[in-house]
Amino acid sequence: MATPREKFQVLLKKLFQFDNAELDFGIYRIMNHKRAVIEQFIETDLVKGIAMELASGALAQEAGLAQQLAEVTAQIKENIGDEALDAEGNLAAEYHGSKLGKQYLALRERAGKSKATPEHEADIFNHLYAFFSRYYDDGDFMSLRRYSRREKYAIPYNGEEVHLHWANADQYYIKTGENFTDYSYKHGGWTVHFKLRNADVEQNNVKGAKRFFIPHAADVSLDEKNSTLTIPFEFRPLNASEEISYGKGNGAQENGNGKGKTKKKKGQEGILADAIAAIQNAVKKNAGALAALLHEKRRDADGNPVGLLEHHLRTYTRANSTDFFIHKDLKGFLERELDFYLKNEVLNLDELEAGGEARAENWFQTLRAVKGIGRKIIAFVAQIENFQKRLFEKKKFVTEVHYCVTLDRVPEELYPEITKNKAQIEEWKRLFHIHEIERDTTQRGFKEPVKGEFLKENPYLVLDTKFFPPMFTDMLLASKEFLRDNSSVEEATNGLLVDSENLQALRLLESNLKEQIDCVYIDPPFNTAASEILYKNDYKHSSWACMTYERVLAAFRLMKDTSIICAAIDDFEFPFLTHLLNSIFGEGQRLGTVLVRSNPHGRAMASGISTNHEYALIFGKTEHSVVGRIPRDDTKKARYPEQDQLGIFTWISFRKTGAGSNRTDRRKLYYPIFVTSEGAIRISKMVWSEDKQEWQPVEPAKRNEVVVWPLDKDGVGRVWNMGWMRASDEVHLNLAARKVENEWQIYRKYRPNEEGALPGTWWQDAKYSATESGTKIIKDLLGEREVFSYPKSVFLVEDCLRTADCHSDAWTIDFFGGSGTTAHAVINLNRQDKGNRKYVLVEMGGYFESVLKPRIQKVIYSRDWKDGKPVSRQGSSHAFKYLRLESYEDALDNITFEVADAQTMFRLEDYVLSYMLDFETKQSETLLNVAKLDTPFDYKLRRHGKDEPLSVDLPETFNYLIGLHVASRRAYTNKGTRYLVYRGKADGRETVILWRTTRGWKQEQFEAERDFVTKQKLTEGAEDILVNTDSFIEGARSLDPVFKKKMFNGD
Repeated sequence: MATPREKFQVLLKKLFQFDNAELDFGIYRIMNHKRAVIEQFIETDLVKGIAMELASGALAQEAGLAQQLAEVTAQIKENIGDEALDAEGNLAAEYHGSKLGKQYLALRERAGKSKATPEHEADIFNHLYAFFSRYYDDGDFMSLRRYSRREKYAIPYNGEEVHLHWANADQYYIKTGENFTDYSYKHGGWTVHFKLRNADVEQNNVKGAKRFFIPHAADVSLDEKNSTLTIPFEFRPLNASEEISYGKGNGAQENGNGKGKTKKKKGQEGILADAIAAIQNAVKKNAGALAALLHEKRRDADGNPVGLLEHHLRTYTRANSTDFFIHKDLKGFLERELDFYLKNEVLNLDELEAGGEARAENWFQTLRAVKGIGRKIIAFVAQIENFQKRLFEKKKFVTEVHYCVTLDRVPEELYPEITKNKAQIEEWKRLFHIHEIERDTTQRGFKEPVKGEFLKENPYLVLDTKFFPPMFTDMLLASKEFLRDNSSVEEATNGLLVDSENLQALRLLESNLKEQIDCVYIDPPFNTAASEILYKNDYKHSSWACMTYERVLAAFRLMKDTSIICAAIDDFEFPFLTHLLNSIFGEGQRLGTVLVRSNPHGRAMASGISTNHEYALIFGKTEHSVVGRIPRDDTKKARYPEQDQLGIFTWISFRKTGAGSNRTDRRKLYYPIFVTSEGAIRISKMVWSEDKQEWQPVEPAKRNEVVVWPLDKDGVGRVWNMGWMRASDEVHLNLAARKVENEWQIYRKYRPNEEGALPGTWWQDAKYSATESGTKIIKDLLGEREVFSYPKSVFLVEDCLRTADCHSDAWTIDFFGGSGTTAHAVINLNRQDKGNRKYVLVEMGGYFESVLKPRIQKVIYSRDWKDGKPVSRQGSSHAFKYLRLESYEDALDNITFEVADAQTMFRLEDYVLSYMLDFETKQSETLLNVAKLDTPFDYKLRRHGKDEPLSVDLPETFNYLIGLHVASRRAYTNKGTRYLVYRGKADGRETVILWRTTRGWKQEQFEAERDFVTKQKLTEGAEDILVNTDSFIEGARSLDPVFKKKMFNGD
């Protein structure tokens, strides 16, 4: 049986991922690199620290009581005789008053309540184990605040009337959908795919059944023609039979007796072990596929070979079941919890009182030992957690930047290069079916090789700069055709698509878009069985709230004071999203909740009522946010059957009805109106009588006029709808007299608001159907129905944007970009009123390239589509920018270590516990290796899960970091050196940024550069001039320290 020390050391090794030594990605690489240091801490330093504590103070004295008692016992037997003590060690009563007797009795009483050194050590290790095992869960520290032995939880509270709290509120949710889907590797020409096809998650917000990745060997698909092997997975709890085979932990149990005894692996390890054998058996007849499974990847700790399949299965399951959360302040959290633990579990007041003052010092020394060792461990794990937090919070590099531009914005001198670009022509065939354009009287038709005339006849073909060299993009963005009548590159660009995890994108864009966004539309995952996010800890609502809160809060900082957010959600997360938005925007800024009939036929449910609806929550950023208007439908238009030169109207009574309509309520709206026998209306000037409290006409009724008062059918005095002065101005345009039951009645024209109707809370129009106006539109555009699940109706998003007052020059952001419906809606609104609205969409993973981007390209090229083919080819002049960002996983994979033998700044213990990772990784590429800024166009990173490197666009990254609004981007060449020069506004100041390669430059090169810049007037009129590395350019300063500061601090 393991001792308390060994038990705790095993826990620490799990905590520091010793059981995953073969994994070489993310935080595992860091753990493996520092394995020797960590192992020394666990095996030596920790034990030595406790031994030192036990060897001093009251605990040492208590541990020595047995020796002292033995010495006094020997003295009693020698001086008094053996008969003074009986067999149980009791001292005869007549000797109790002697000096030796008193000493013996006191020592015996203390020794009876004392513990030996091994017992004290066991106590300390047991307490440490109890504490750390309480919060650690398979790779994460969970926020389970406890404050008493009864295991109640303490919730942070600062006196608010209502305080929303969720379990993960003090953590970042970092597990992304891209990493929780599919996985593949290649060997010998074969590709092995792991495909997640089903997931089952608990439907409540309490700890549920543990879930596992379960490969389905029976359903393995072997495509020999394309050398592809696909292994389907499920992520779910174990069923009854699987529970018998694999349940109860991740260890092993023994099967059989005697020499035939074997160990049966349990949990995920057991599932994988059995699956590996079954999968190998399923493909044993195909040598190539079998080699892709069995080829040795590495050796395990015992020297046994580990094949590719086993290695990648372990990597896949571990990557998707660990590190879902990063604590924002793990050190503070664990230290607070340790204090609670010490007060309630170690310092037990009942036992302390029973032990008396004599043992109080021992209790406090035990407490001090647990606290001292506990805090060292906390410092160590917090260092690792804070390092991950630093990587997660740092602004991510831009790794790719391109533009999609319609040909009417491309200068004709670039046409020859375009017609020769086979990759671009092939994309046009695939997206726009240009090869199906036939010759007729109005056009030449498609023919290869493509000629410049064909490009001129198709101005809305969307060119993608990713197919062209940098020089092509340089010329395009500097051309008058691209800039048109705009003064800047930014103004000439209609939209921005970002391929990134959305929180990382929002943080990078903050400096550039701060308080620039007019409306926010989001359609976050509904978190129901049909569209759930997979969670590790089964705190389903909490994890969703943790994920959503941070992203909405980041978007809040981008919104103008007049901005409105519209958030789509269904019943499952509706109350949580409502509370979340209340906490960010304030309850007073809730402008309304719309109920949308988005599924007229109802959604099939496992139990309960079929769901037809969803919600749109509308919040304004400040009191200046005003809800926009939406167009009236035919039913509402039918309410206004008349029309004149000012538009549609209907006749209503000029007499006011309802509240405030009595004469006594508003006496100044009670006055006479004169009507001739022909129905002509006259309103005389009036004089107010204070005595009679009534209006008196200056010119009384004429001979052919009758007086009409605002009397109801019972003769009760009411009031008119407006005062006599305003009524006299509108009498000829908007008032009329009609006889009703032989009595003249006054009517007025009621006109609808010209901008549309105020949105109601119930939207039931058929156009809001997600099937007819969402899924069907995707199929018409892309030719495939199931390419994206649950797209929104584009008409619903259009009306949501109108409700959010998306005016003709508005910026809209959607950081759950999905299939691109929001950008589609913005383009449609611009087509309807020739507006200049702009959009920012963020999406990640495969959908960005397979759905979102091609959808936008197609919508630009033609407004009408059927089965993936254009119908009208009537498009719009358009340009959008798209970029990709470094991921958190990329950042982790680009950590490198320097040898730190020479570090002398810190004491060794302080260095290991607190500074080691920061000190030894400071030159890592992902942390911005400033030394390499002398070759800015060649900066590269390792790509997560890929062999090829990831190029970094340092100029674009820096632009976003400082919030540069780019007016111009131009490239120059001087003596073989390429200069990339940006000009624009940053913090309201005219800024010029120069990038060039300076590696190996000497003084003469810097002097020549200064002369070149002066001659070309590249910095003329600039208030700030920034260059990479050094320069002799007048007024310039190095951007290197600014880059580093902005990437990590943002200030």
